[in-house]
Amino acid sequence: MTNKKVSTDDLIALIIKGIDEVKGENIQLLDLRDIENTVCDYFIICSGNSNTQVNAISGSIQKIVSKELKDKPWHIEGQTNSEWVLMDYVNVVVHIFQKQVRDYYDIESLWGDAKITEIKSV
Repeated sequence: MTNKKVSTDDLIALIIKGIDEVKGENIQLLDLRDIENTVCDYFIICSGNSNTQVNAISGSIQKIVSKELKDKPWHIEGQTNSEWVLMDYVNVVVHIFQKQVRDYYDIESLWGDAKITEIKSV
């Protein structure tokens, strides 16, 4: 098996495609590259309407990224209760929230210095 380097842009595009395929909502891309001492380069944040949809979004992302890039998340947290699932692809971290949990933690405002791009569903 060849060990090719995964492009961050390709990874982001496929993660967004995975979210879109199961109707994830309110997708935002936070560019953290110009902020000192961050854990990664990008956050992708989206919302689902239920535990089932949050799990479906996570599964869709894993399936698409694995199929297209032969890559898998380094770590996943939160799948037990599916209120907030975090998928760590090292330089890109995906946060999948139920709406009320996203409103409560409001991590977009915690990273207010980040360049935030609103992603429109196709």
